[in-house]
Amino acid sequence: MLFNSYEFIFAFLPLSFFIYFYLLHKRLIIGAKAFLVFSSLFFYSWWNIAYLPLILSSMLFNYALGNTLNYDPKKLKISKKTILAFGIIANVALLSYFKYSDFFLENINLLFGADIPLLHLALPLAISFFTFQQIAYLVDSYRGETKEYDFLNYALFVTFFPQLIAGPIVHHKEMMPQFASRWNLIKRYKNIAAGLFIFSIGLFKKVVIADSFSVWVNAGFNASDSLNIIEAWATSLSYTFQLYFDFSGYTDMAIGAALLFNIKLPINFNSPYKALDIQDFWRRWHITLSRFLKEYIYIPLGGNRKGRFRTYANLLLTFLIGGIWHGAGWTFVLWGLLHGLALVIHRVWHSLGFRLNKIVAWFITFNFINITWVFFRAKDFQEALNVLYSMFFGKLIIDYHLREKLHLFSDDCFGPWLQHINATNDIFLWIFITFTLLFTKNSIEYMRSFKPTKLNLLFISLITIYALLDMNKVSEFIYFNF
Repeated sequence: MLFNSYEFIFAFLPLSFFIYFYLLHKRLIIGAKAFLVFSSLFFYSWWNIAYLPLILSSMLFNYALGNTLNYDPKKLKISKKTILAFGIIANVALLSYFKYSDFFLENINLLFGADIPLLHLALPLAISFFTFQQIAYLVDSYRGETKEYDFLNYALFVTFFPQLIAGPIVHHKEMMPQFASRWNLIKRYKNIAAGLFIFSIGLFKKVVIADSFSVWVNAGFNASDSLNIIEAWATSLSYTFQLYFDFSGYTDMAIGAALLFNIKLPINFNSPYKALDIQDFWRRWHITLSRFLKEYIYIPLGGNRKGRFRTYANLLLTFLIGGIWHGAGWTFVLWGLLHGLALVIHRVWHSLGFRLNKIVAWFITFNFINITWVFFRAKDFQEALNVLYSMFFGKLIIDYHLREKLHLFSDDCFGPWLQHINATNDIFLWIFITFTLLFTKNSIEYMRSFKPTKLNLLFISLITIYALLDMNKVSEFIYFNF
């Protein structure tokens, strides 16, 4: 079930909201929480009920292991470190089996000339997200940073439908106390208004902006070997904008839906394309993943505490893992490596005392991100290299309607310049407007200052109606693939 679908907006979400608070009104607190868990599992099962036992087994396993890590060490027959290692290995093994089995077998076949048949396993929805979330829970339990919570609250922590499919990746300390708090058991109309506000913005981002760019992105990458220079740049920029508005739109909708139930999810985006360097970008993009990589991989590896060389090696390894987490393919590995190298270069640059003009710094950062997204989107290296080659060495084709105004160019430079991406000149207006939006306040900043005024009500109504009327091309969120 998609957030940007009629069944979610007009059936699942309102029914879940009203039944949940009706049960709370009747002081059936446990029943209300159980209903929310049931609703979330129904939401998850809508995609493929065959994988319901998988997430249930994963929850039971990690809950039991987390509770064990909370025991007095003197009462345990084996060390907590061994228990933690077992838990992490088990979670990573489950993720690897479904996500990386075919990738591993393909490379074995290629390397040794073998012919091992591929498993062709369907990737269970949200497995990357709920696996990382539960690994974080086990590590926090090992560190003594968790308290005893009953399984119902833990099930809510893992399955809560707004954040279940694609995050944000949350800590137990951010969520569990909220589910346990009696202050969150009544309807709060301020939260409802703010939730609907941010949800409507997210819906507009996804349906109107991201899905509009997706048409040009798909056409451009499918015709990667035929693009001229303008088509290639239009393709890469379209994906840069599609990815941001798609994923930040999902996050806004998740935050908005959670607020209806008085649950505050962490911020996941903070205007990342305003970043002036690559480190600043990763402080703003997919913030909860960046936090996970830092706290549970980079710092345990030694962080920056063991000298410069070790720091650089830790950065590279952390972002290689981040790249692999996103997908089973060498393009993702290269994407992670490039970002790791960029962070190393950034550290070296700053250690030497160099600084750039802000405009130049933004220009370099944005274009590096835009170029590396090509590897993130392409299905293989050849497709990525085709797009990148066309971006820098492609043929310059100018709209033939401009022939009379641009006499400096030869006749063979004129022709249908956007035919390979199925676009019209409107694409330039879309890119310009989107660039402008990137440098205004973001949705979270607007939400923080939100007040339930008539003007805001009109704004919500207009963008929601526009998005609903444009939902004839319903599509999944990009991060559902990861």
